[in-house]
Amino acid sequence: MQLSIASVETAGSPEARGPNQRARLVIAPGLAAEHSPFLLMAEDWFAPPAGFPTHPHRGIETVTFVIAGELIHADHTGGTGRLHAGDVQFMTAGGGVMHSEMPGPEGVHSLQLWLNLPARLKRVKARYQNVLGSDAPAHREKGAEARLYAGRLGDLSAPFASTWPMTLIDLKLGPSAAFDAPVPAGERAFALVLEGQASLGADKRPAKAGDVAWAAPSSGGDGFDSLTAQAAAGARLLIFASPIIDEPIAMGGPFVMNTREEILEAFADLRAGRLIDAT
Repeated sequence: MQLSIASVETAGSPEARGPNQRARLVIAPGLAAEHSPFLLMAEDWFAPPAGFPTHPHRGIETVTFVIAGELIHADHTGGTGRLHAGDVQFMTAGGGVMHSEMPGPEGVHSLQLWLNLPARLKRVKARYQNVLGSDAPAHREKGAEARLYAGRLGDLSAPFASTWPMTLIDLKLGPSAAFDAPVPAGERAFALVLEGQASLGADKRPAKAGDVAWAAPSSGGDGFDSLTAQAAAGARLLIFASPIIDEPIAMGGPFVMNTREEILEAFADLRAGRLIDAT
């Protein structure tokens, strides 16, 4: 089934957040229930001395895509890494993680998606995995290149599986090119236009750089639906898909749980120094 576009949302202009730091919300958390399991997406531009020193999370996964520059990661598990343009990091906070995200000497431009976890997975062990752009398999056809970081794309499978299933495709379209991105039937899907302009979905809705186009989920079943993207003069998009989580959402700072009581528990665990003991 070819998916249609239910809505197109436009990100606001980047705002200064401090010395050498700008940011904007590409996906705001106010519609987290309607966008389930996608909670929010932040776009950041930052260079020293700006950055995100050690801070906590619980109950989510983060998916960080580096558009340009260098991002340096470290966490309480001993995991460290340096990501560059085209690299992606999947981090499962689970029951608790303490980590930092700092820029390289020349700064970094990144996108970070918060992906919800269902109640049964909110206390899993923390972990992270980098997927380098050079390791992500690519499918090429008629002016289109689709690089797969998570999920499946025809005969291609991604080199890493997130805790909660998802698809992530970096799609580049040349002039007059089109591509049908596979979306597992019934899943929530959206496309973020990074560059250029594209026509999306069965209804060919126009979207420009900075727009998020949300597909209307199908009724489900086996197999795959498709989200069609076309570009008259070329475009680059990120396409995401994931199963919908139909559960209550409670958000509090860096924590996302199912109830307000669980948020208060997370803050109490943080104050008592036992947040990471949950993993």
